[in-house]
Amino acid sequence: MNKGLIFDIRRFTVHDGPGIRTTVFFKGCPLRCQWCHNPESQVLDTEETIKTIILDNRTFRKKEIAGRWMTPNEVIQEIEKDRPFYDESHGGVTFSGGEPLMQPDFLSDLLDRIKAKGIHTVLDTSGYTSRANFLSVIDKPDLFHYDIKLINNTDHQNYTGVSNRRILENLLLLCENGKNVILRFPVIPGITDTRKNIDGVRELVIKVKDHIHEIDLLPWHGLANSKYKRFNKPNKLGKTRDLKKEDLAWISEEFGECGVKVKLGG
Repeated sequence: MNKGLIFDIRRFTVHDGPGIRTTVFFKGCPLRCQWCHNPESQVLDTEETIKTIILDNRTFRKKEIAGRWMTPNEVIQEIEKDRPFYDESHGGVTFSGGEPLMQPDFLSDLLDRIKAKGIHTVLDTSGYTSRANFLSVIDKPDLFHYDIKLINNTDHQNYTGVSNRRILENLLLLCENGKNVILRFPVIPGITDTRKNIDGVRELVIKVKDHIHEIDLLPWHGLANSKYKRFNKPNKLGKTRDLKKEDLAWISEEFGECGVKVKLGG
């Protein structure tokens, strides 16, 4: 039976698409973004970690396994628990990660089954996958949340570990096929918020503005610092200060001048 590796299913999420949603997090990602907020999502395999809990000045250590192989029926059983909330709020299900397109067959199967139930779906993706994989699911989600990080290919490779060529090509595929798209732009101090990169993203936004609903600015925060320690992964931005909404004001103005709706915080 077809199974997929899932590392979390969060209920009652409100920042992953319209309405109240259930977000299903796929494990495995081809990118290694230095600002990744889900470092436990990167490896396409289960991982063992030790979680430390301090209670009444006593320290307890609990072994945990990140990642669980699940069938489509098991995932759908979790999703359907919140069906009344989707109906009331015009919400639904968001597939995130990691990168869901690293498990294209499982993702496609889930999208088909959920569509048959009339539940709204969002695919949150970096867009980094083969053209064939992308085309296999392009007609299935109701909405795409599409990450745009760095326009210069060398910078993209330096900070994420991969080229952005496929990402930009697949974005244009979405636009050419008239799909519903929201761009999501992580604002990372000294990396994505440089004058050079903002100018490059502006050029892209102007090119696709007639095909996207909005661009969401996602400010850097260090909430994942403890995860890096638990999973013994290098945290290159561990000392970077959190951004506030006022730090994003000038970027919001720059993108707004392109003629698109800009939203802060996703």
